[in-house]
Amino acid sequence: MTKIAITTLGCKVNQYESAGIIEELEGRGFSIVPFNSEADIYIVNTCTITAKTDYQSRQLIRRANRKNPSASIIVTGCYAQIAPQELAALPGVKIVAGMDGKENIPDMINDMAGEEPRISLSDIGLKKTYSGLPVTQFPGHTRAFLKVQDGCNSFCSYCIIPYARGRSRSLPEEDVMEQICKLSSSGYREIVLTGIHLGHYGHDLSPGTSLLELLKKIEDHNAIERLRISSIEPMEVTDEMIAHIKDSSIICRHLHIPMQSGDNKILNSMKRNYDTDRFRSRIEKIINAIPGMAIGIDVLVGFPGEGEEEFKNTREFIESMPLAYLHVFPYSKRPGTEASTLPDHVQESLKKERGKILRDIGKRKRIEYNRRFIGKELSVLVENTKDRETGSMKGFSDNYIPVLIPDINLSMANHILGVTAQSLMGGKIVGRKITNSR
Repeated sequence: MTKIAITTLGCKVNQYESAGIIEELEGRGFSIVPFNSEADIYIVNTCTITAKTDYQSRQLIRRANRKNPSASIIVTGCYAQIAPQELAALPGVKIVAGMDGKENIPDMINDMAGEEPRISLSDIGLKKTYSGLPVTQFPGHTRAFLKVQDGCNSFCSYCIIPYARGRSRSLPEEDVMEQICKLSSSGYREIVLTGIHLGHYGHDLSPGTSLLELLKKIEDHNAIERLRISSIEPMEVTDEMIAHIKDSSIICRHLHIPMQSGDNKILNSMKRNYDTDRFRSRIEKIINAIPGMAIGIDVLVGFPGEGEEEFKNTREFIESMPLAYLHVFPYSKRPGTEASTLPDHVQESLKKERGKILRDIGKRKRIEYNRRFIGKELSVLVENTKDRETGSMKGFSDNYIPVLIPDINLSMANHILGVTAQSLMGGKIVGRKITNSR
């Protein structure tokens, strides 16, 4: 039996697509093995959001070739779309499949004859229809991802993703509902809706619809216990959406909202569609409307033109905001983007220094947010693995707090429990089960 190993870099959308490839390959009788083992075929699903992820992708390709020099390597994902020739030149690479070819990888495996690498690539900017392999299983996960949207029309000045994934495209509502039913039937109690620009869901469909309308339909369908919204742009969390989340019985009290900078000059240079006043107003409206809501943000540090004053503005803005956590990324020059041509690029050492300052703020914010829930009840979906440090069972609350539950065992995996938060341990809460599972 042919053994295939696959590894994935990057976002939840990439993880979803890899899961779809795996499910299709298993259905055709292939054996899926860990990426660090010897395989006949290796698949590397790449990311190109930063220069670091490009480097990591190349390293994984070289690692696979060292593990088994006679193996065939298939490279796909965003980096493959942007730099196919560069990847085809690496040892062992037989196929480079761009974004439009990713779903055809199971068919390509039967046609890898010849010594020269084959590049399967189309102009992703012309892609108008949604495509993707359906997923019903996420081995090792208690939460399922569901990709409902792909591509992006925004073209922020720093971002290469619109060039790698094309324009916004949506999975039709009836297909979303079908996928949710399948995932629920497979035993998943929580689904995370994902997309590249999730807030643009439905704009391309005919008749047109919206993410809010999709959320309402999912709730009415009554097929899943918990629904989590993945990353969403601040101005796309409308008053109507806030009201719906507040009244929802299934949507988690957690939003991840990209901020990128707390300086208006930098936000303008990034081509973001808000300033700090509008961002603050939106976040405060969400927090005030929905008790216990967790807001996480993305911050891009070291963007061209970010001097001491601009960074100070960002740091102070973040300090003043009611946030649960931060994800901090150093700016990375991406070829072909508008920001790559801007003057006043920031030194790497300074990016690293500023990134550490913001991550330290993020750690403090996380502890401050979690501390608010000591003595309160949390609804926790228990994972199927134990915490490495303590050996306790663990899970995430609906508002995205990591929770350790020492008084339960593996039999409670994939159950939703009521848990009393008793104490803090680093960035996690230690809790005690107080209700029967469901």
